[in-house]
Amino acid sequence: MAKQIKTKSIEESLWQSCDKLRGSVEPSEYKHVVLGLIFLKFASDKFEERREELIEEGKEKYVEMKDFYNMKNVFFLNETSRWNFIKANAKQDDLALKIDTALHQIEKNNPALKGALPDNYFSRLGLDKTKLASLIDQISEINTIADKQNDIVGRVYEYFLAKFAIKEGKGKGEFYTPKSIVNLIAELIEPYQGIIYDPACGSGGMFVQSVKFIENHHGNKKEVSVYGQEYTNTTYKLAKMNLAIRGIAANLGEKAADTFGADQHPDLKADFIMANPPFNQKDWRGKDELIDDPRWQGYDVPPKSNANYGWILNMVSKLSDNGIAGFILANGALSGGGEEYKIRKKLIENNLVEAVVILPRNMFYTTDISVTLWILNKNKAEKTVNKGIETREYRNRENEILFMDLRQKGEPFEKKYIQFSNTQIEDIADTFHIWQTRVIANKVKQSHYKDIPEYCYAASKEEVIKKDYSLVPSKYIEFVNRDENIDFDTKMKGLQTELKDLLAQEEASKADLQNVFKALGYDL
Repeated sequence: MAKQIKTKSIEESLWQSCDKLRGSVEPSEYKHVVLGLIFLKFASDKFEERREELIEEGKEKYVEMKDFYNMKNVFFLNETSRWNFIKANAKQDDLALKIDTALHQIEKNNPALKGALPDNYFSRLGLDKTKLASLIDQISEINTIADKQNDIVGRVYEYFLAKFAIKEGKGKGEFYTPKSIVNLIAELIEPYQGIIYDPACGSGGMFVQSVKFIENHHGNKKEVSVYGQEYTNTTYKLAKMNLAIRGIAANLGEKAADTFGADQHPDLKADFIMANPPFNQKDWRGKDELIDDPRWQGYDVPPKSNANYGWILNMVSKLSDNGIAGFILANGALSGGGEEYKIRKKLIENNLVEAVVILPRNMFYTTDISVTLWILNKNKAEKTVNKGIETREYRNRENEILFMDLRQKGEPFEKKYIQFSNTQIEDIADTFHIWQTRVIANKVKQSHYKDIPEYCYAASKEEVIKKDYSLVPSKYIEFVNRDENIDFDTKMKGLQTELKDLLAQEEASKADLQNVFKALGYDL
């Protein structure tokens, strides 16, 4: 049988080529160079495509008029901002300056890109001009608009974000949440229509996967509005570029800003919240700051020593009356005392906690710890809801919380990481939705929910109260003791017999070896 040769994807091939050109530049810096150039190539390809349309329509006199591009949601580019100009000048000593100027002009001519593009980054970084020219040649190979069905540029951008996060490793790379985790959150909370919010949006992955979810389930992405906030300026720019490439309109605030100290959306009420906020932030609100913040209304003030419950209450305050949130937190938030205990108790008493899901270790590129996915729901009462092509009859779950343990799920990824397969995500989501509902019309897999040892357990509020409001899943999910039916005395005797046999075989082998040496004339 002929050996199959694995072909590299365009993303993988391009990454390998670009990474070779990085030299001594840190991944945290280099990502802005590469992703900025990918965006520039995409914007230029879209501009040239629209320009040809105008010429074919006999509107040549309008090809340099901004309005005729903006009306089709295409960014207008001056002649010196176009990829062909950059490529033609790739061997010039001032190439970095030309790229910076091109990006500045694009942002200036397109208000929607305000604050999105790298600012004087290429000149400041001082990347070797030969390597920069070679990078231009590599990215020139991408035809960003050739295959609209497969979203080439979106795939490349997403792939590069993940690879840069892996390169940066622990303590860095916080701008990126692994795609399979985002996909799982989207499948659980199902953001079909309404307002989607992420208070710590990083590079915008939650929004990208939300829109993909809508498209994959035959929804209409025009029926969602996207709001977010990001603290780090360079990551804020990555998010705006990422969303622009996908054609996703979003309100990320006027600038990068701290969600707690400078909330960009104070009056927002979201139908869906998806978030992966920083874990265990210390001194996040100072000593006396934010004591009377309206986001804590009805709850105790979150402790300044750890922001986990600050993030939770920020999201609770932003949920609409039927809103649902899915977010990631460190496991420490599941238990513990003080103000966190009081807040957790009130969340449970208010019927907000719908599900608590433990994820496997090694899913994140920045930490190897196991973390928790929380699902909060403002309306766990009985109701009927249209979900795309399905109609759901939700049962009343106000006195229940679903616990799930996914630590035995997942598959290897990039040698040392774990990710969920699409099939696993579908099965996990099915478990959750079957527990939520009485009837899912048009769904073949519909069946009755049942607790499964070491996987899932639906706990009553009374059980949670008896366990002093702990949300640690292992306190509820049944553990299977696989040793309980083993006769250890008999097993030990068997092992001892096996050991004696092995020792006897070893002695026999030594004797045989000695006889061989003696036969050869050696005196042992």
